[in-house]
Amino acid sequence: MVSCNSQRDIHIPTASQSQNDYICEWLRHKEDLLRILLEMEAAPSPRNCTKCGKDGVYRCTDCMHQFLFCTDCCRILHEAHPFHRIQQWTGEFFEDSALHMVSKVISIERYKMDTRAGGMGMVEEEWEDIDEVLLHLRPPANSKYLTIIDVTGVHFVRVQPCQCLDADSYHRQLLFQAKLCTSTFEKPSTAFTFAVLDDFLRENLECGTSGMNYYSKLRRVTSNVFPHLVPNRYRELLRLARQWRVLKLLKWNGFQDETERSSPGDLALFCAACPQPGINVDPDVDLDELVWKYTRTVVMDGNFKAEHMHEKRPDDQVWLMDGRGFMVAHPPYQEYLQATPHITEKSACHNHRAISQANVSRGKLSATGIGATACARHGCFYPHSVVDFQKGERQLNMDYSLSNALGYNMTGIKNVLCFYDINCSYMKNLRKRVNNSPFLHIPSSLQIVPGIGIWHVHGHKQECYARYAPLFLRGSGWVDGEIIETLWSILNIVSASTRGMSSPHRQELLDFQMNDSNFMKMIRILDSLSRKLKAARASVAMARDTFTKLDEAVSSENHQVWSIQEESALGGRVRDVSVMDIFEIQLKKAPTVRAVELELLEAPSQRGTRQGAASWITRGLGIEESEITLAITRKDSSKYPSETKRLAMARRADRLAVDRSRFITDSQIYLAPLHQGTDADDYSSGMTDVAHHMSAGDDVVSGEEDSEGSMDEAGDAVPLKMTKIAPLPLPSNFGIERCRAAGADELVEMELKLRIGQANDALHGLRIALADKAVAFRGVVRQATSYSMRTRAWQMVNSIDSSVRQQAAIYKRCREAMIALGADTDTLTRFQQLHKSHMAVHTAAFSQNAHDHRSSNLPWFWCMDIPRTTSSKNWLTEFYHIHWLRAKAVKDRWEEEEDLLVSEFHWTMNFFKFRAKKWNKKCVSFKAAGLHGAACYAA
Repeated sequence: MVSCNSQRDIHIPTASQSQNDYICEWLRHKEDLLRILLEMEAAPSPRNCTKCGKDGVYRCTDCMHQFLFCTDCCRILHEAHPFHRIQQWTGEFFEDSALHMVSKVISIERYKMDTRAGGMGMVEEEWEDIDEVLLHLRPPANSKYLTIIDVTGVHFVRVQPCQCLDADSYHRQLLFQAKLCTSTFEKPSTAFTFAVLDDFLRENLECGTSGMNYYSKLRRVTSNVFPHLVPNRYRELLRLARQWRVLKLLKWNGFQDETERSSPGDLALFCAACPQPGINVDPDVDLDELVWKYTRTVVMDGNFKAEHMHEKRPDDQVWLMDGRGFMVAHPPYQEYLQATPHITEKSACHNHRAISQANVSRGKLSATGIGATACARHGCFYPHSVVDFQKGERQLNMDYSLSNALGYNMTGIKNVLCFYDINCSYMKNLRKRVNNSPFLHIPSSLQIVPGIGIWHVHGHKQECYARYAPLFLRGSGWVDGEIIETLWSILNIVSASTRGMSSPHRQELLDFQMNDSNFMKMIRILDSLSRKLKAARASVAMARDTFTKLDEAVSSENHQVWSIQEESALGGRVRDVSVMDIFEIQLKKAPTVRAVELELLEAPSQRGTRQGAASWITRGLGIEESEITLAITRKDSSKYPSETKRLAMARRADRLAVDRSRFITDSQIYLAPLHQGTDADDYSSGMTDVAHHMSAGDDVVSGEEDSEGSMDEAGDAVPLKMTKIAPLPLPSNFGIERCRAAGADELVEMELKLRIGQANDALHGLRIALADKAVAFRGVVRQATSYSMRTRAWQMVNSIDSSVRQQAAIYKRCREAMIALGADTDTLTRFQQLHKSHMAVHTAAFSQNAHDHRSSNLPWFWCMDIPRTTSSKNWLTEFYHIHWLRAKAVKDRWEEEEDLLVSEFHWTMNFFKFRAKKWNKKCVSFKAAGLHGAACYAA
């Protein structure tokens, strides 16, 4: 790696210099160039009009030289340039102005056209090949010239520098007087205008335009017919753009020279609304009084679009701002990677993408992506926390990112909410990994509460929801924990163009993009907080009202017990996250399809049975369920569904057709003896179609209880008119006799076990839907006081009815399959037939203060999968318990959100006041040092 921090590192220019040689030469002049840029912010002395000598108050940023003009001269000299941008001197600094403010008027003259015969005639000439370069593309002959690249194209300009004895060097004259950045310092031949460098940075930020594409555009602007004849200065553009980015960041952050001590992330902007003691939070505030309010909320994630290829000369690099932006410093990070072994930890949860990506092949990539930490509430990247992945998203990479993020302006903060896709496994040994590494530091007093974003948590095991979902994290407010996913789309604008860059160039470009992302968040933060606060205040009222209605139906004893349970769980979750399981139904459940499939897969297969038969049967059961669900969804749709809804259903049907075709093809492997000499009609005869199972669900759906306490029907089911769907080639569709004759007894046993698990799932879903319906009637339908509220309430009930029909139809199909597979009497007694009366659930069962209605016995399936000593009433009590806890969690999170948003308004204003004071101090110090340009910029 080339450092170029001393004079001995600077080499004398030669004829065959590399890009890094030129950058090393530039580093020697960096402080001088920065001073010149800052001096240009001040007015010249004396401050007279260049044209007439009067008081000069205006200067044009688009003109070649930054001459001062009085009002009249500024207006006259811009007659032919009405779209130039001007600035006005305020007495302390130059402020953006406009030509219309100096009474600039565009005069449109009317010109007459000579239309006499021959006046507009065209001379026909033969086409001739151009053997030489066009005149306007030829550089001036026999004279010194400078190739200048501007937004208007590439120009060859004769330049006559000042020859006085005390004149500045040539490149300083061009920079200070003509706003031109030269590509070299010794005998420069190419220069770029400030305007073209600014324009390239803007296009790169907003459009992701690469340097190659941008310079190709400039060549077309110069000559649309012969762009290939325009001189190629692409490499110079890339080099100057790197230097320009660094100068801009140094200027924006008030760095006058390199004598000021730099620190990690000092050229990066951070969130204005997050609590930062000493910056936007008064250091005298007692942070222990309301720990949840002064909590940092962070989110981590990886992005696999930001790849980076191996470099040809990795040791020949020039780093301009290593570690001063968002990417971590290169040498310490590489040292950490070499000293830290990668330990693969098996996850007890599902196989998520972040885990599977940890072992991807690197191939030709030195970095397979990047990992970052951001503010989870406002979406700002943390400075000096973005790391490269060497082999997927490994824990050691994210440990380094989190450690650096939690060390940024965290003085006094004692609580952190950390969201990550795989926190259920990542956080288990985090403290152990930190303590074992000399490169990582997270204070032991800092309490880290793990969470999983709301989109990802549903892909985990069921218990992960209550343990890690944002809804159950005290102090999180109302966040989804997924905001970093929206930031990747911004960063991916330039990710493709960084793939083949050098490591320093890639780092600088990504830093600049992330800094701009944080800047855009910062300038819009007040509007964002205003919208959120308005929504939060409305939601708080609704959440309180909902919880109050639920709480009124709870006995004082249960209220006290449940409140103690909630407080104990929230307080002890850091030590043992399993205490959060109180937010899930605790009653023992019957085995599910997944549990049965896992049991079959883990058990040794019998002789003659092909591997994978259990998974194949499970696929068939899933296809049947999807076909029943789709048929009911189609029926429940309005008479004239929207085109979008019809398209969605058509796509589902198409996917099901593909799955069905593959399943039937695979059946030739597992049911070969049954297929010999048999067509589809032989095993489908006598089999009911999907419409029959769907209508079975309609027969058992009923509405809310009437005035006498019984449930009324929500409406008679309309028979579904649809074509029959041929049954799948499953053992239950062939019949037990044919399966035994073909030696498929084990397949029959497998399907019977899986059907029992499927029936358990369907009955559990049925109980959940009916309980939801009872709660909806009690808390929504009965409380509706307007037409719109009643409409929304009944839409909710109808949606639940659709779920009831689906679960009932799936259960009926399971029971028919059990009979076909020869289920014994005990099994059929346990799984009884469903009737319409079984769907009549009394809402009184959900009232904790109501008397036990002994005459209203609940159907058999309410207590079939719980211990015999547990009554069906206890199942409903447990369900109501969960509803109460979750409704309270919703209320608490919205109340926190409202409180946090009000505080964030104050923190944001304090942040900008802090920055203003900081710049005022810089202004005073610059004036005292005689740095007038820097003082004007700071003002």
